[in-house]
Amino acid sequence: MRQSTITIDVRMDQKNNPEAIAWTATDSGVKEAQQAKAMMLAFWDADKKSALHIDLWTREMMVDEMAEFYYQMMSTMADTFSRATAHKEFVAHMKNSANEFHKQYVDLRNKQQRA
Repeated sequence: MRQSTITIDVRMDQKNNPEAIAWTATDSGVKEAQQAKAMMLAFWDADKKSALHIDLWTREMMVDEMAEFYYQMMSTMADTFSRATAHKEFVAHMKNSANEFHKQYVDLRNKQQRA
């Protein structure tokens, strides 16, 4: 049996806010730790029928980056749901929701920049 290990290192400031996030994976093909400004990690607890999650971001994560990160995560979740189920109508709804989120955010940002 093959095993893969993912390691996440989070450096915290004195107030326990993330200062730096780095990760490595034995199967990534990259030896050096990869830096990240934000992360989302979720596990399914089958006994409790609930999601356990860790959402972290550093002060360097800009609002525009966070919006793009969420858009991409929403799209990725739709792709994953598509591969895991045969519910094409729900996948389309998830993709549409992600696209609408992105469009509305970009519209709001553009409106704020013009003001």
